[in-house]
Formats: sequence, C-alpha cells, structure tokens
Amino acid sequence: MKVLVMTAMYPTRENPAWGSFIRTEVESLIRAGITVDLLVFDGPNRKFNYAKGIVELRRRLRDKSVDLVHAYYGLVGMVARTQRKIPVVVTFEGDDLLGTVTPDGGKSRTSAVIAAAGRVLARNVNAAIVQSAEMAAKLSDARVVVIPHEVDFALFKPTDREQARTELGLAANKKYLLFAANPQIPVKRFPLAKAVAEYLAGQDPTIELIVACKETQRRLALYMSACDALIFPSYQEGSPNVVKQAMACNLPIVATDVGDVRQVVGGTKSCYVCKPSVTEFASCILDILQHRCRTDGRERIGHLKSDAVAAKVIGVYEQVLRSPEKPVLERQRSRFSLVRK
Repeated sequence: MKVLVMTAMYPTRENPAWGSFIRTEVESLIRAGITVDLLVFDGPNRKFNYAKGIVELRRRLRDKSVDLVHAYYGLVGMVARTQRKIPVVVTFEGDDLLGTVTPDGGKSRTSAVIAAAGRVLARNVNAAIVQSAEMAAKLSDARVVVIPHEVDFALFKPTDREQARTELGLAANKKYLLFAANPQIPVKRFPLAKAVAEYLAGQDPTIELIVACKETQRRLALYMSACDALIFPSYQEGSPNVVKQAMACNLPIVATDVGDVRQVVGGTKSCYVCKPSVTEFASCILDILQHRCRTDGRERIGHLKSDAVAAKVIGVYEQVLRSPEKPVLERQRSRFSLVRK
C-alpha cells in the first residue's frame, strides 16, 4: 500500500519539536510495511504554502501507485479534499475541531470558522481520525475513529535521575518542575504554571520551574527523567503527547482535566488531575515532592506503543480502500476499536 502523507507540521533543524509526533507516526507506518510519500507544506508564507500544496498534490497524484492520501490537521485535509480521485483520511489534532484558545481562555473567531469548516470536511472525507472522545463528539454524521498519537517507547524511557541531570547540566539538589511546551501559546496556560512554581519556591527555594521548548525528543526525554514532576495546566487539548511521554518516562504528572488526560493517567499513583488553581496544583506537587518517587506510568500505556497505534491506523486505511464510497467507520464507544457499519 502506498500512502501520500500531507502535513504542515514536521521537525526542522531550527525547531526539532515541531510536528515530531507526526514524524514518529510516519516512521511507524513505514516499519509496518506502508510505502509513504511525504508532502510537507513548508516555507515562510504559510498561506501561500497551502496554495502551493494544491499544485504539488496534483503533481504527486500523477503517480498512479498512490492508493490513499492521509492529511494531518484540518486545513491540510481541505487541500487533500480538493481532489476526488484518491480516498482521503484526515487526522484532526485538537484546535482544528475545538477552536484556538486566546490568552483570556476564550476562543478566537477565526478558529471558530476553521473548526466549523473542519466539521464539514469530516463529513466529506473517507475517514476522520481524532485524538479524543471530546473531539469525536464534534463530528456527528462523520466517519470517525479515535486513535491518539503513539509514544516512541524506545526514546521516551526512564533514565537514572542523576545521570539525566548530569547530562543536562542541572543541579543535583534542586527539585525541578517541568513545563514542556511553548509558553507563548495561550492554550498551554503558562502563567498558571509560573504562578504555581513561584508559590512553591516561596516555601522551598530549591523548587525551580524548567521550560523545555523546541528541544529534540531525546533531550525532552532526558528532562522528563531529570525532573520531579510535569506541570500541565492547559485550557484545552486533544490527546496531549507530552502527558503520554511523561507516563512512558514514569514522571509524576499534575494536569488539568483536558482531552484524554484523565483516561491516560487513570489511577496512576503520583499523578493528579485537578482544577486549574494555584493552591490545588501546589498541593498535588507538594505531595509528589515529599516522596520524590517515580510512577508506573510506562506499564499503563502499552496500548500507545508505536506498533499498536500503527496497526490501528493501517486498519483505517484498509477499511477505506475496501469501501471508499461507503461510511465504513462510526464513533467508537470502546477504546480505539474499529467498528464496521
């Protein structure tokens, strides 16, 4: 099977974290036997890149061996659906269906239009893959399946805390909280993370907040082993990769109840889902720091290993190719299973 993968997010030398989860999935599909032709919309002018993408899509489809187009993110899916010769699968990532959060916690008007267009798109492609049940609920009358992105278990794995700190140049006697996102992105709610860290540092000056942004995946994994807890106060998410990666590294987590975080964390000891308040986050973190133990998160997310997730995505491909003109998928009530109509 040959699949044309289209995306506007993919790692670069300047930003190795950008779309790293898509690269991981592409590599998993290739290992599973899928032939992938990769089309990345890159360049300084993002709007112009989509126009160029329409032209490049048609050029790529002159290769009659392409069986299916898989687009990552709603806007890229719109480009993919400008043609009707080849079946299209779209993976929605989060705000392309839920809207983009503004600094005050609201939603931007532009993103509301994009989200509405995404819902229309989902009804006009052969299958829609989403990250959570919350996203699936936005897509009535669509062919939708919930398949969160995988975790690279070979990369995100526990490393001795002192070894990781030595490699990263961190102090051995500090208590580190990790904020693993771009603090400039409003949905990540960095001001709350900062306020929590400052509140705790007022009680214990050895507590320090580390912001890991635009790091390679290897260095991010080291930070997860070096730190004492992941602080994740987002307003909204689909299926946040950093939470799943922290689970694979056995890093304690304190997070808001967004996306599938509650399902991923489950009953994992030293992991908390709480309200977005300074005192609640601080209370949970203090409990973690009192014991400074690791979790058994890695054992709890085996269903997110690369080969398992790739098999589910390929299952979507196979169903689409068997019945490209029929609604072959329906919203899943059980975790990540495919159901024939």
